Amino acid sequence: MNNFYIGQEVSIEKEFVKSDVLAFSKITGDVNPLHLDSNFAQKSRFGAPIVHGMFIAGVISNVVGTRLPGKGSIYLEQNLRFLKPVYVGESVIVRVKIIDILWAKRIVCLETNVYAKSMVCKICGNAKILYEGES
Repeated sequence: MNNFYIGQEVSIEKEFVKSDVLAFSKITGDVNPLHLDSNFAQKSRFGAPIVHGMFIAGVISNVVGTRLPGKGSIYLEQNLRFLKPVYVGESVIVRVKIIDILWAKRIVCLETNVYAKSMVCKICGNAKILYEGES
């Protein structure tokens, strides 16, 4: 845990292709036509199918569990504000950044944001992680 520092960050890029959105719908049972039906979504405020918010949140979880803090991470809290939609076929940048460390409790506080390639913030959030990985 001593390898962590405030300001440390990791970013990954993820493209949300239609087949992945369909698979997420099948796994979760969330078949909201905003995600799956082009005709329905076209008539909505979004104008086209959008990616499930919880699918995007799962990519944040990927970073937390595999990269920062990494193996041994246990979610205690996660909040998200959905500012702009992520469209099916769009690529985003998921950025996780350490904003505080409570060493005695082994808790790492994170900023968890998702950006368009233009760096417009699509989703902003914070997480609190109990880190039980290697010291």
